[in-house]
Amino acid sequence: MTQPPTAEQDPGQSVGMLVLRYGIGGVMVLAGIVLLVVNPSGLGVDGFAMAVGGGLAVLLINFLFRLGVSGDREREAEEQARTYFDEHGVWPDEEEEEPVRGRKWTLPAGVKTLEDEERERRTGQ
Repeated sequence: MTQPPTAEQDPGQSVGMLVLRYGIGGVMVLAGIVLLVVNPSGLGVDGFAMAVGGGLAVLLINFLFRLGVSGDREREAEEQARTYFDEHGVWPDEEEEEPVRGRKWTLPAGVKTLEDEERERRTGQ
């Protein structure tokens, strides 16, 4: 009995699944090449075309299916991020940053700001 996959391990990446997904197509392609080498005329050419075509089709179908499944995972991650945003008001990856509180200006000596001039006017009168 196999153990359930852990969080770090993709459930579809066991050795048996890889052999099932890509081994069958690979064996079909290899069988077509063997047929062509053994009997280069007649049945060998037909067998080569049939086996290689079928094997490549199996490989392509498996690849496209895996590509579609990865898109589903990306959509699920985006949905989780949106749920987190609804609850906390920030995206999950932005929470680690320190919030911006405003600018701190460092002015050269003798430079006065508008606030400094207004304060002097009020205290001077």
